[in-house]
Amino acid sequence: MVKKQSRTPQNPYQTSAAVEDMSPANQLAYELVAERRDLLPSIEHIMNAGLDDDVTATALGLFRTALHSPGDPHRDPRAAITKASGGKGGKG
Repeated sequence: MVKKQSRTPQNPYQTSAAVEDMSPANQLAYELVAERRDLLPSIEHIMNAGLDDDVTATALGLFRTALHSPGDPHRDPRAAITKASGGKGGKG
């Protein structure tokens, strides 16, 4: 029987030991996952959208704020990405 190898996490917030050495976007992602592990798919969507670090951090900030505001459209990571990137979105 062949063992299935697990996929290695692509983002430093999942593997780095020192939070203070992470970029701002990775720090935000780390904090969000620590608070709400159930949001990992949405956080991954933002982190892997192909945005630069500043825009990614902005999208994560919009997403995080929306979690405390019922009805905020930025609860959808795609809306947060679009707003943060000025309507350009990221890859896929």
